[in-house]
Amino acid sequence: MASIQFDDVTKVFEDGTEAVSDLELSVADHELLVIVGPSGCGKTTALRMVAGLEEITYGEIKIAEKVVNDLTPKERDIAMVFQNYALYPNMTVRENLAFGLSQHKMPKAEVNKRVDETAKALEIDDLVDRKPKQLSGGQRQRVAMGRAIVRHPQAYLMDEPLSNLDAKLRVQMRGEIHELQRRLGVTTLYVTHDQVEAMTMGDRVAVMRAGRLQQVDAPQALYDDPVNEFVAGFIGSPAINLLKATLERNGEKLRVGFGPNRLPVDAAVANAHPALAGYTGRSIILGIRPEDFADAALQPNAPGEARLDVDVTLVEPLGSEMLVHFLVAGERLPSSAAEESVDDGTLQLGAGEGRAKLTARVSPRSGIKSGQPAQLVVDTSRLYFFDPDTRQRV
Repeated sequence: MASIQFDDVTKVFEDGTEAVSDLELSVADHELLVIVGPSGCGKTTALRMVAGLEEITYGEIKIAEKVVNDLTPKERDIAMVFQNYALYPNMTVRENLAFGLSQHKMPKAEVNKRVDETAKALEIDDLVDRKPKQLSGGQRQRVAMGRAIVRHPQAYLMDEPLSNLDAKLRVQMRGEIHELQRRLGVTTLYVTHDQVEAMTMGDRVAVMRAGRLQQVDAPQALYDDPVNEFVAGFIGSPAINLLKATLERNGEKLRVGFGPNRLPVDAAVANAHPALAGYTGRSIILGIRPEDFADAALQPNAPGEARLDVDVTLVEPLGSEMLVHFLVAGERLPSSAAEESVDDGTLQLGAGEGRAKLTARVSPRSGIKSGQPAQLVVDTSRLYFFDPDTRQRV
């Protein structure tokens, strides 16, 4: 097995577009690292440079600590899984799995052994005599995975392999891929635009934006401690609520105001982020994740200063939770991630008249109803703050 290392890697296309800029990133031996980001962020270009399908403009890529810039794809000993399966339609499943091994002049007995082991591991051993057109989407993806696994490469490269599957099958397959990768222990670089896929599969997740790496960390650390507003807005579903706010001093304590509302800044937050004190009397971006609201009716002991009066516009019961869309006095701000994902002018932020449209994730036992006023409690120990100019976390 092998590590993968990007050392100051840049890719500039002939038209001058800089698709990847100064990328410093490592994938450890046996690790599954996911690169995630919006369309056009450079994630697939980075993957293709590792595969040898795109030339590197500057920098070095190493596989197993060996510089591979000038090696052909065949010489790199990696296997790639594409989103379109890339199966040979005139070959059976067995022939598809065996094709790469046969090209390397491997003895027939070893080829058959590997094909049988791989088909059994992927639970497609009863499909080996079928052709791709006779398979479902999930079965085709298993064959595509098998064609990579059977080679026993140094590393796997996966380019949005689940994007052509329906939602239910995608959930099933991401679990299977993750379990299989852990069992095989093969270094894997996985690219997706789906942040839920990234969070549930990756040992670590790297977030890219406009060709630049924003942050790389374990999934939960990335969610809890985003370095900037883009990462905070991209990771999390529903997305974080962002509000135009002002930081104020209330005696010895800080509080944050938006519209007529005032929320105390928890002492633990202020102590963990001492730079906040420098924003007293200044504008700041306040972030509140949907799950950090709660129905006040279910929390009778919550402090009054942490409560917000809201007008509920829509309730979405999801069984294990309930999404509440509501209006509150204040001004909502679009996240950078949302702006880049929606470029046709259809992004809706609020209802005008100084009211912001936000989303809360609350207990399904809540009695909140659509079209009625409600009171929500904010967990003030979970507030996020961002500089309004740099959009970096304060």
